[in-house]
Amino acid sequence: MVLSLIRHGQTDWNLSGRMQGRTDIPLNATGREQARAAAALLGDHPWHAVVSSPLGRARETAEIIAEHLGVRFGGSYDELTEQDFGVAEGTLVSELDTRWPNRDFEGMELDEEVGPRGIRGLERIVLDHDGGNVLVVAHGTLIRHTLATITGHEPRHYPKLENASSSLVERGDVGWNVRTVAGADFAEVLRGIEERAMELRLAS
Repeated sequence: MVLSLIRHGQTDWNLSGRMQGRTDIPLNATGREQARAAAALLGDHPWHAVVSSPLGRARETAEIIAEHLGVRFGGSYDELTEQDFGVAEGTLVSELDTRWPNRDFEGMELDEEVGPRGIRGLERIVLDHDGGNVLVVAHGTLIRHTLATITGHEPRHYPKLENASSSLVERGDVGWNVRTVAGADFAEVLRGIEERAMELRLAS
């Protein structure tokens, strides 16, 4: 069973560089066009359904993709919601390190809880869709933490996922495997992850 983990299309807060989290900001016109472009790239694979996070930007991205591909929208999963960044939501990302040097935003969901929550969502999707390949529209941080949990790496070592990018994971007999990250083969991405980890160790 293959799942494509797709980051939602662009919002005005993405465009202005604001921390979004669980604040329910809608897609903008560019985001809707990105969803249509993503669907065009995904059309050469047989998909059973499209599901999403319950947040509007993810759900609308999923609905656009579903309509474009002629695949049913299979509903939303709470486990796919973006990480809650508490009081930092709405803040310019460029100001975060100044205001919260340790990224300890009051009211935020703990980093270590995000990836396991994402995995629980994937397992629910497997049960609900009986082995069919599913498009899963969610959020950048949630996807990055989920991929990192599968591979055993630090989420911060993963590359940023652009809006409407797709990462493929596969459910095998012994668990999950990451096949691609934002369209790049995982073996290629892994080299960058290891280089980033080394850079941070040397800088510490």
